Amino acid sequence: MRTGHEKYIPFQPILKPDRRWPSLRLSRAPLWCSVDLRDGNQALINPMNLREKLAYFHMLCNIGIKEIEVGFPSASETEYEILRTLIDGGHIPDDVTIQVLVQAREHLIRKTFEAIDGAKNVILHFYNSTSAMQRKVVFETDMAGVVDIAVTGAKLIKQLGDAFSARTGANLRYEYSPESFMGTEPDNAIWVCRRVMEELGASETNKIILNLPSTVENCLPNQFADLIEYFCDNLPNRQHAVISLHPHNDRGTATATAELGLLAGAERLEGTLFGNGERTGNCDIVTVALNLFTQAIDPQLDLSDINGIRALYEQVTKMQVHERHPYAGDLVFTAFSGSHQDAINKGSAYMAHHGGDFWENPYLPLDPADVGRQYEPIVRINSQSGKGGAAFVMEQSFGYHLPKAMHPSFGAAVKKYCDAVGREISPDEVLRIFTNEYVDFVGKYRLLSYRLTEIEDTNEANFVRFEGKIEVDGGTCEISGEGNGPINAACNALNQLGLERYRFVAYTEHAVGEGANAMGVAYIQIESPAGKTLFGVGVSPNINTAAIRGVICAVNRDLQ
Repeated sequence: MRTGHEKYIPFQPILKPDRRWPSLRLSRAPLWCSVDLRDGNQALINPMNLREKLAYFHMLCNIGIKEIEVGFPSASETEYEILRTLIDGGHIPDDVTIQVLVQAREHLIRKTFEAIDGAKNVILHFYNSTSAMQRKVVFETDMAGVVDIAVTGAKLIKQLGDAFSARTGANLRYEYSPESFMGTEPDNAIWVCRRVMEELGASETNKIILNLPSTVENCLPNQFADLIEYFCDNLPNRQHAVISLHPHNDRGTATATAELGLLAGAERLEGTLFGNGERTGNCDIVTVALNLFTQAIDPQLDLSDINGIRALYEQVTKMQVHERHPYAGDLVFTAFSGSHQDAINKGSAYMAHHGGDFWENPYLPLDPADVGRQYEPIVRINSQSGKGGAAFVMEQSFGYHLPKAMHPSFGAAVKKYCDAVGREISPDEVLRIFTNEYVDFVGKYRLLSYRLTEIEDTNEANFVRFEGKIEVDGGTCEISGEGNGPINAACNALNQLGLERYRFVAYTEHAVGEGANAMGVAYIQIESPAGKTLFGVGVSPNINTAAIRGVICAVNRDLQ
């Protein structure tokens, strides 16, 4: 045998220079079929018990999936039991179709018909493997032998199905899968599917589902799309079939395979929530659906409680959704990078200011609220975070709107703390840094008390006199000053302590909280005698007090 990469046989794509799918756009959701309870369940270390399967089935119904493959009832008593429980217990909504899987073998087909007795809407899904490798390695037969297996199964299913529908009145539909379609020569796949359609009497009013599975993903998504378009173009009576896909994720491209396959002519998609399934898993219905959602296409599924869906999935499968899993992972709406945090912050501010109809945020393609996620964890802080990240946390978590000029100063304080502790820090820690750095900062000066008095007989409005007591290095000084407002008057009074060389630059204020518990927050920007920009913050129920405290805080921070 050859060694290394040379021992592998590359996939041989078809030549299709007339391909049309690259210029097309998706405009609607596919028909969804969940195979969680079969393909996903059989891949679990500890398969779901009956109670867990029932809970999962109801969740799939609540999401809005209308076709659910519930198992392989001829394979084991456990699989048979869940199907009978769903039917006999009245768990299946009238608008939901259950799907059962069976190999194209007579005794298994007969047992499957026993298992579905009493169901109103059923898809009987039968299959046999058709790939060149399976024919050579497993079955030791040619394509004619494979076609014969499928045709024999289809004849029996048609016979039993007609009798079943006549006796029960059930809405029975058929699905056929040429297993390992990706590894089957395109014309051979068309051959076997054509013969099955003929035997089942497929028509425009009685369409068969032809499911073309990427049982083992072994080619590029664009090469798969060529296969699907070729199949659709050359299948006789194409209008008598619903073309379905069942992508696996061996190459990590199941989502792309599904999306390009839909572009190429498929109408239906089988998959699982979060991509559970054999080996590297199946196509993830959640990812494909929310990809459509972000392209302004209604996926016809309700994923607004992604956390609840994920919680039940993890509970019954005993598997964990990865932190970086698209849309559902803990960290997918989170930014640690400074540049990302800054862009998210600016995007949020842009939308708030412009009030447009569309979601426009540079690093968030989906509004977290649309899947029930909160805004608090969008920006998380560690040593890699930038100046805007800490400000975003202060605004989103606590309602503090730090002026932009202050972001570098506060961001530096947060980064210093992160470097010291060597880990991610919580929003509460960010608030504590802010409080220690500004609000509770202890320095040379402290405001003890003050009084403001309006001065009449002046030509200026709001002209006031400030009289206050200031603690200076443990002693007390009384100061006074006048100005065209409380801050100006306080600054003029502070000049009596030798602070006249500080230049007042900017002032902003806002309230935090509501009603009787509301607090005023004042942000003061000054320039020191050495030309250094400094910020101070004051917090008080009285906004004038907050402003004066902010001035003193800024001076103290220069003198530390």
